[in-house]
Amino acid sequence: MNVFRLIGDISHVVAILLLLAKIWKTRSAAGISGKSQLLFALVFLTRYPDLFYSFVSLYNSVMKVLFLAASCATVYLIYFKFKPTYDGNHDTFRLEFLIIPCALLALIFHYTFEPFEVLWTFSIYLEAVAILPQLFMVSKTGEAENITSHYLFALGSYRALYIFNWIYRYYTEGTLDYIAVAAGIVQTVLYCDFFYLYVTKVLHGKKLVLLP
Repeated sequence: MNVFRLIGDISHVVAILLLLAKIWKTRSAAGISGKSQLLFALVFLTRYPDLFYSFVSLYNSVMKVLFLAASCATVYLIYFKFKPTYDGNHDTFRLEFLIIPCALLALIFHYTFEPFEVLWTFSIYLEAVAILPQLFMVSKTGEAENITSHYLFALGSYRALYIFNWIYRYYTEGTLDYIAVAAGIVQTVLYCDFFYLYVTKVLHGKKLVLLP
């Protein structure tokens, strides 16, 4: 494992913990897109069935269990525990517009046409766009709480760091996962506008507010 992947994984874990802490501490799911969290739960459920039949390392298994448990817990908190606080009126992105194209892409562009491989490929494509409902929700409300902004920044940083991880592995191991790289670039590009607002506003102590 290289430093870019390690820091990327840490950033991913920090993002998840920030989100869970925000919901639990405020006893509210306000400002959080339940639809994005449903998509992330679907990402991990379709990516990690190998947890039950393959062992890579303790670190690998722990991270998989963490992502699965945290994503399902987040969905539970939003849709059940704190459902009255969930702002469904602004969380209106049509999930079928993301799930169906990603499923079709996975059936067409994959490495081997095997069930678990297609599921893994689907999860890679879906993760690239899973944040769109959250970004769409922020654009509709026109603002985001600072803790939500920190969550989004940490989540975007994780994928950006993984790009450096792939570059490092290409030059040191000669391996390149074209599907993961392409999806990762798309995902990072989706965060670019948010990154700019985060650096220019949130890091200067201001609330992230979108201009009309």
